[in-house]
Amino acid sequence: MASTKTLRPLLRDRTQFLRPQRRTFFPNPFDIPNPLASTSQSGHQTLTATRTLPYPPAPIYNIISDVPSYSSFLPYCQSSAVTKWSSPDATFHRCWPSEAQITVGWGGITESFISRIFCVPGRIVESVGGATESALNRDDITHHLDDKSGGNGTRSAQDGLLTHLRSRWTINPVPADSGKESEKTEVKLSLEFAFSNPMYSAVSAGVAPKVAEVMIKAFEERVNNLLIKRPDLVKASLADLDQTR
Repeated sequence: MASTKTLRPLLRDRTQFLRPQRRTFFPNPFDIPNPLASTSQSGHQTLTATRTLPYPPAPIYNIISDVPSYSSFLPYCQSSAVTKWSSPDATFHRCWPSEAQITVGWGGITESFISRIFCVPGRIVESVGGATESALNRDDITHHLDDKSGGNGTRSAQDGLLTHLRSRWTINPVPADSGKESEKTEVKLSLEFAFSNPMYSAVSAGVAPKVAEVMIKAFEERVNNLLIKRPDLVKASLADLDQTR
């Protein structure tokens, strides 16, 4: 297995993303209704998308949890910087992104906000903003809640474009035949959001349904670009790629 020292540069290899990024919220494909989009009674819009990728879970989870790289490949994400890290988790003894400043933009609209991040190592990466609270089991995220600054996983509402924002990446190994270790992983992205301005809600109703699909497609390309170029990473464990070392 490659050493930690040789693996660390992996998630910072952005040479394949030097081509210009076109971040527009109004491409023609968004005119197609998406049956995976819904609006709850609370007014929150929910979007989902799923992919099955031909790699084991660990390297895929490492790419999902690499928050500083989001702006290099996720559409609508203009910048992403970790501002706080968790305490070491009980299983892999590594720290995870716990808070980040994210700037997103589509069309002429740009919004910057602080997002709290909760990592269930190897399984889930959840991000919440504003007054939105984590929906995860607190026993799974104790390394995030052990905050010496007094944080407890919640924040008061912030004035801004959105009143509710939650994204969740969930990964599950696909059972392999003959008891072999799984070499495939199901990745699911779920987005929940609500605008503070009814006008934005009305505009988004026609263009938002394809956002999750566009994002997970970009993520799929990111995974393939990294893991095809660096096959040694496919066998890397979560402990091998601690981003804080």
